Amino acid sequence: MGDQQNTLTYEIIKAAVAGERWATEQILKHYDDYMTELATVKEKQPDGSVKCYVDEDLKQAIALNLLEEIPNFPLEEAERVVKGDVGLE
Repeated sequence: MGDQQNTLTYEIIKAAVAGERWATEQILKHYDDYMTELATVKEKQPDGSVKCYVDEDLKQAIALNLLEEIPNFPLEEAERVVKGDVGLE
């Protein structure tokens, strides 16, 4: 799988927090499979079988919530972690 090519780095997150569209797109791409999993609905059919489908409205709502939270990412704390300056007191 192309997970290494779609790894989120500190630089990508920092750019997304700053409002860079390319970085925001990378974050959405990174979490796409997870959002699909969260939006997958299992519906029991009258014959007893179970039908699974992706609720696209729910997936879009999840993506919107993610986009709304990107500016709230604690960059200062992440920067300390990246620099190895984590004060565990």
